[in-house]
Amino acid sequence: LSLKFGDIGNLKGLVIRFLLTTSYYELSVQNWFSLHGLQLLYNHSIQATFNATRIYAPASYSYHCEHVSSLQRYDALLIPSSANDLSKLWEVTFTDFQIQGFNIQEGHFAYAKDCASFLSPAILMGWVMSLILLLVLAYALHMLIHLKSLDRHYECKASPAYFAQMKDNDMGDEKEPLRGSGNESYELRNQQFCKIYI
Repeated sequence: LSLKFGDIGNLKGLVIRFLLTTSYYELSVQNWFSLHGLQLLYNHSIQATFNATRIYAPASYSYHCEHVSSLQRYDALLIPSSANDLSKLWEVTFTDFQIQGFNIQEGHFAYAKDCASFLSPAILMGWVMSLILLLVLAYALHMLIHLKSLDRHYECKASPAYFAQMKDNDMGDEKEPLRGSGNESYELRNQQFCKIYI
């Protein structure tokens, strides 16, 4: 698949050639296409050659990726085919890249298989936040299960209480309790006290 720039200034003689292959995989029971390599031609001579990695989709689909590049910051899906040629002097980056080599109908792309990896930064952050929330929930359930109930046990005991004999208030003049001359005392057998255990 060749992309020619035509009469666009200095790019008049530049051609980008995509080398596409198709294969049948028994496991998926369908044909898949893959971008095998990319060539940069200028004035009919090959200037640079890149091997493509992980660019594939079912033959009835198209392939889409936000960046297809030879730069490491874009995950370097294009790798120079040789260390000795001029490929290392070129930096190639396609933005909003979409390609379909086979089964094209009515000049429109088919449903796109996206290049988003399983462990993209957004997905990885989502997994980390989910793990943190699960740990908090597990800790809260653990604390609820091991929470001791506030059972109250009441124990009432009858105990004799001794008080110094005092005269009734109805008998006239009040006297101080310490001035009583008698040594008599009486026992209140109905007096109770309670202990509360928590």
